[in-house]
Amino acid sequence: QILKVHTKKVPLADDVDMSVIARGTPGFAGADLANLVNEAALIAARQNRKVVTQYDFELAKDKVMMGVERRSMVMTEEQKKVIAYHEAGHALVAALTPYADPVHKVTIIPRGMALGLTMQLPMDDKHCYDKEYLEAQLAILMGGRIAEEIFMNTMSTGASNDFERATKMARAMVTRFGMSETLGTMVYEDTDQDSYFGRMSAKTVSEATQQKVDTEIRNILDDQYALSRSLLERNRDKVEAMAKALLEWETIDADQINDIMAGREPRPPKVVPAPRASGDSSGGGVAPATAPA
Repeated sequence: QILKVHTKKVPLADDVDMSVIARGTPGFAGADLANLVNEAALIAARQNRKVVTQYDFELAKDKVMMGVERRSMVMTEEQKKVIAYHEAGHALVAALTPYADPVHKVTIIPRGMALGLTMQLPMDDKHCYDKEYLEAQLAILMGGRIAEEIFMNTMSTGASNDFERATKMARAMVTRFGMSETLGTMVYEDTDQDSYFGRMSAKTVSEATQQKVDTEIRNILDDQYALSRSLLERNRDKVEAMAKALLEWETIDADQINDIMAGREPRPPKVVPAPRASGDSSGGGVAPATAPA
């Protein structure tokens, strides 16, 4: 409803879907949404379009949330290939995991600190997360590194953020959320307490128990790693097709991903962006973003 207010005087194309834009901008205040509409209008104007399209809103949303595209960044074809397979790994596991949010877009265009991005859009607002959903996120986060290993026979630093988020999530499942069948429903983390002398750290578990906690966290991560690897091994053709599409078009949307998952040739993009420069200079590490941690 707020988006409709801000777009009242903006000529919109027939393909604009406000519900999709709203789902992709959780937590935006009215001023943020007004800025989003203005950015979309500027993008359309630069392309000499008389109306603002859904594509313009997608570009504006990415710019507002993640920063300006770094198309001037020069990367070798080998680096682009690693990033493409990394993101394809995330996307395929997300598409095949029942409890995961639908994949909305995958891109290998650098933005901010990230060299690639896999974006998922929840179908509705989430105020709490069940165990199956969190396990699905762990499998998705593992997919990028596993795809590098299987298809490129290498390991890059791009998975560092994935592993950091996965470890924090698994630790919270065990120590805070009571989602471990082995350790049961008990809080196993150190807590900070207020006292007369200020904040003090209170030790809540013994060293022996902490070892059990660490083992259970390792088991949860290993289980989801094995699941993710199994999905990628069984669907090599789809990963190859997704990586090929990313290398050709740099960004693929939900329709193209659905085509690939159904075994069809992906439809061409609605708007083909300008190509990014390639060369011999080295790029940075991949830092893909997935669903909310």
